[in-house]
Amino acid sequence: MKFEMITGGICAVKGVSAYGLKDGKYGLTLIAGKGTAAGAFTVNKLRAAPTEFTAKQIARGRLSAIIANSGCANCFTGEQGMRNAERMAELAATALQVPKAEVAVLSTGSIGTQLDMALIERQLGTVLEGVTIEPEGSMAAARGIMTTDTFPKEVAVRLEAESGESVVIGGIAKGSGMIAPHMNTATMLAVLYTDAAVATDALRSCLQDAVNDSFNMVIVDGDMSTNDSVLVVATGQRGPIGIETFRNGLTVVCKALAKLMARDGEGATKFVEVRVRDAPSVADAREAARAILRSPLVKSAIFGERIDLVCGRTIAALGSACITGELDQNKLAIGIKSETAEVLAVQNGQFLKLSESERAIMTAKELFLTVDFGTGGGAEATAWGCDLSYDYVKINAAY
Repeated sequence: MKFEMITGGICAVKGVSAYGLKDGKYGLTLIAGKGTAAGAFTVNKLRAAPTEFTAKQIARGRLSAIIANSGCANCFTGEQGMRNAERMAELAATALQVPKAEVAVLSTGSIGTQLDMALIERQLGTVLEGVTIEPEGSMAAARGIMTTDTFPKEVAVRLEAESGESVVIGGIAKGSGMIAPHMNTATMLAVLYTDAAVATDALRSCLQDAVNDSFNMVIVDGDMSTNDSVLVVATGQRGPIGIETFRNGLTVVCKALAKLMARDGEGATKFVEVRVRDAPSVADAREAARAILRSPLVKSAIFGERIDLVCGRTIAALGSACITGELDQNKLAIGIKSETAEVLAVQNGQFLKLSESERAIMTAKELFLTVDFGTGGGAEATAWGCDLSYDYVKINAAY
């Protein structure tokens, strides 16, 4: 697959216009773009009103607009919360002159408070005036859904279709904390658009595969949000594309957004990638990678820059992970790499003696941890996350 990273986010996609604003803690984003659609949502048993509403809306397989607010999750808000989610859809439908049945609603922020609908209506007037196909529209939309994020997140790629023509897949996302997504057919929100022509069933299949390899492999703090949602819309304005080419391109965009979330983890001082190799199955590899990054002890040791503690706690996390295959201590290996150095810390189940210079690898801001099961199974998985710092507690004690 040939692809090129480009600028413009979702507004690089033909047929998409967007804008958003941030007013202190509260933001609003509006996106217009008609086409076939699919979604993936949190499996949290106390899903927010907009999540429930949008899951029903997208079951029809088509969207024309997305409206998203930040600062209030509209979760645990009862019947009034559901009415407010529906009202947001009505407002967007009227503003953009599209069917209400084709409007998705996303929310992120504090749980247990009702939406300030008067504020949303005021913000909508300003946002509507700014809606544009220009790149600044995508960046403004990404900024409008931020909560504790420190920067807006957008990605776009251009793919070469089998016909020789090019298509674009673009996405925006938010996510910094309360991220341990588990979605099927982080709080994290992601909105993806493509100008390829893709049928709804194919979109659903490709999205689930992409989510499994990207957003479901991001761990910031191990907490699953009530509002995690990923939406994809295909405007079809540049024609068809091979399904595998599209699937691979969508995964590239989702992984890039997932890594941006991990880099922006609340209070994070280090970006961490965990790769599990030679596991008995992909399911075991994924669970092992997530278990390591879910561990507060592993994350704290990374923050403390202690390679011995990182390895010991990684072993403990592996032993307690919900994997079905066997673990052979005598075959386990753990290595750590930075951009400039690489250290093998555990080999054949034995801790290796490391020099001070080798231990200093932990001071790097980007760390890549490899865990090799040595089972001969050949399965692999990669997860992304960050360390656990003092600032994480400060942020979450106050927001």
